[in-house]
Amino acid sequence: MQIFICDDEPQMLTDIAKKVSECLPDSNIRTFLSSTELLHFLETEFCDVLLLDIDMPDITGLEIAGHLAKQEKRPLLLFVTSHDELVYDSFQYHPFAFLRKSCFGKEIKAVLTDCVLELEHRERHFCFKTEGNRISLLLSDILYFEAEGNYLILFSKEGQYRFRSTITSVENTLSGCGFIRIHKGFLVNQAAVRLWGSEKVQLSGDSILPIGKSYAKTAREQFLGYMRT
Repeated sequence: MQIFICDDEPQMLTDIAKKVSECLPDSNIRTFLSSTELLHFLETEFCDVLLLDIDMPDITGLEIAGHLAKQEKRPLLLFVTSHDELVYDSFQYHPFAFLRKSCFGKEIKAVLTDCVLELEHRERHFCFKTEGNRISLLLSDILYFEAEGNYLILFSKEGQYRFRSTITSVENTLSGCGFIRIHKGFLVNQAAVRLWGSEKVQLSGDSILPIGKSYAKTAREQFLGYMRT
């Protein structure tokens, strides 16, 4: 696993790299004190996981995340900061996790374990039949499912498909794979959520979906847990 770490504080950078190495001793770790250097390096090199300080001079972590958002293939983004209040500002960049520097040592092992699982899940597929054809899609390409009577409409990055099934059945099939039931008629990929409001969510591609009152509390807790894990 290729891991990049960027923090403008030398001691913090060393401490983060040490803890990451202890958790994943076989990983290839590269550190950056300069966000400018990191951004330049990312033009030609890819990493699986990027631990990124948000509050940095010249180019902030959020600005780097904005640059990465334009790329088709992106690393798992772990924001590391001393400012808890910035977690909501980071939602639009789809971070995989948000780590507090004050609790980094306690939180990093679980987060990196989830990273390993997520990288494995990225290769997982969802299979279904529609119009006599068998379709197989990467889970990471699926945005959400919408119920339509005895059928479901699957919305993906490339298009949509209609097939016979129930939303509860698919929810059970994809349990533990990062999909959240936000409404009796909608199951969303939490990695596709761009903005989370009190009554609606906005997804990649600018789809806006309602949050059902009976699902609101549980769905929000699941999503915040995903953001902070």
